[in-house]
Amino acid sequence: MLKRSILILLAAVSTSVASTRPAQPNILLLLTDDLGWQDVKCYDIDEPSPYETPNIDALAKKGVMFWQGYSPAPTCAPSRCAIMSGNHPARAQKTHVVGGHPPYALNKNRATMDPWYSGRMPADEFTLARALKQEGYVTGHSGKWHIAIDHHAFPQPEDVGFDYTRSSRGAHSGMKNRLSGFATDAADDPFRLDENGFPFHQTNDDALTFIKENKDKPFFLYYATWLVHSPMVTRNEALLQKYVDKMGADPEHVLKREDAGQLNPFYGAMVESLDYYVGQVFKYLETTEDPRWPGHMLSENTFIIFTSDNGGMEGGPKERYTDNNPLDRGKISAKEGGTRVPLIIVGPNIPAGVQTDVMANGLDFYPTILSMVGAEKPEGKNLDGLDLLPLLTQDPTDPTLVKEADGSVRDTMMWHFPHGYAMESTVRVGDYKLIRKYDALLNLEPLELYRLYDSSNGSQERVDIEEAKSLAKAMPEKTQEMNRLLTGMLTEMDASLPGKNPNCAQALPNKDRVPVVLETKQQGAMVGVRYEEHGAKVIRADLIYTLNGAQKYEEWFRAPAELIGNGKVLVQLPEGTTHYFINLTDENGFLISYPEITSRKTPFDQVALTVTK
Repeated sequence: MLKRSILILLAAVSTSVASTRPAQPNILLLLTDDLGWQDVKCYDIDEPSPYETPNIDALAKKGVMFWQGYSPAPTCAPSRCAIMSGNHPARAQKTHVVGGHPPYALNKNRATMDPWYSGRMPADEFTLARALKQEGYVTGHSGKWHIAIDHHAFPQPEDVGFDYTRSSRGAHSGMKNRLSGFATDAADDPFRLDENGFPFHQTNDDALTFIKENKDKPFFLYYATWLVHSPMVTRNEALLQKYVDKMGADPEHVLKREDAGQLNPFYGAMVESLDYYVGQVFKYLETTEDPRWPGHMLSENTFIIFTSDNGGMEGGPKERYTDNNPLDRGKISAKEGGTRVPLIIVGPNIPAGVQTDVMANGLDFYPTILSMVGAEKPEGKNLDGLDLLPLLTQDPTDPTLVKEADGSVRDTMMWHFPHGYAMESTVRVGDYKLIRKYDALLNLEPLELYRLYDSSNGSQERVDIEEAKSLAKAMPEKTQEMNRLLTGMLTEMDASLPGKNPNCAQALPNKDRVPVVLETKQQGAMVGVRYEEHGAKVIRADLIYTLNGAQKYEEWFRAPAELIGNGKVLVQLPEGTTHYFINLTDENGFLISYPEITSRKTPFDQVALTVTK
């Protein structure tokens, strides 16, 4: 009798536990690659998109769809580092892909050169994965990584807190000929077509495998798709033909960069393939019982964040991919087309079918996920984003629910992309956006001001999301006010700025006044530098050094050098340094490299000074 009573009591306890939602929800962070704001069907405005994304559209109806979601940067690697670390790209000195090399001028016709920027996220960074492991989560990664100078360079996912990692490109691996070699239903075809005619995609299978193997534990899955990044290929012949017919396209004809519009059938097939594969993950979560919550599906206790690493890549050097219209530009620009991205968030206590104009950013994911799992901010950890959970669960349309640490309402975001031909920093404050351009020759107007929206009547009305009508001359005070704000934000983050090219073939003011390095002398770990000023004062000196010169994944770092007066610089070489450069910056912004890098064709280690033992 006593035994039976105990069994009844245990059954009652079990039933009570089963009826309670597990305290630790699952987290699925789904980061697509180069997916543009107008590439997802539910984001259609103005001209309708030909791409079909039924699974992503359905996800949007189950949660909150952000019309003003942004990536931390307009390119891949800095956004990924920012999302995983919580640090703004400008603060992290990780503002573009690759990096970790000495600054140099692309050619003598360029007036401005990119600053030094880091090649990777530091391996000791307290990442989102580490924070969740500390809370008892099992952590997994599938797909793209690219948080180092190469996909396979250090650090890898397992170095920064992931228990499980797979990086297969799956069905999106390269094809020798994109007009042949399509997947078949043959048993020995590694990309064998499934019952719906889609090729087997290892990347997606790896994501599903992680969930299946860990569904009985609280899990964090960072699923970083390779789709829809170039190359423009698909192994799905039927799907390609569908878009050829739909667009009236010729698959043998390569679209030129100036061919505006969403007219590339390969890209269309890639977008729909992405939708199909992530739809399989959504379906598994919706149809699989949660072992930690019997009688309920995994989806009922899983937060899903769906977004992209940057705005759509409109085209490569030889081919047009897609079109972000009405947004201007795309990936590799800090204009709206390069930073505005699809963003959908669903999960427990988040209302379904809500669309919002509140600004959000990939930097917000770290603090938001901590809040989702009930974790405190790690002691001493910098987080440049804000917690979106109050917004998501209370009223997703109320911007006053996104608050800074001091309790003020966030209305400002900043992007820093001092690279390539864009070479710009931008800041958005409410309805307005300022663009600062750094190129000393190409940009006659260094400041542009746009009014994206009009919120003066309490609702947000579209004005100039195209960034087509600069108000800088009409509103000089507003322009200078925002420019000062931008300067303050960049200064607080110690952001690196571009340098003027002293060897530019074209005339630049003060180019004849740049200093010259006369000699360097190494004694042990100390290096002395002697330079001569020619009318412009040296205001900064840096050591650019590597610990693995002439090796695979050669990586260069920066350390400050000391200006000791009388045309001299003193710097200590970090232990293990193999090669180094000295960089001087003068009061007019010219950057002098010693030794001088005249061509990228020569390996850096062959140009640099070699450490003597």
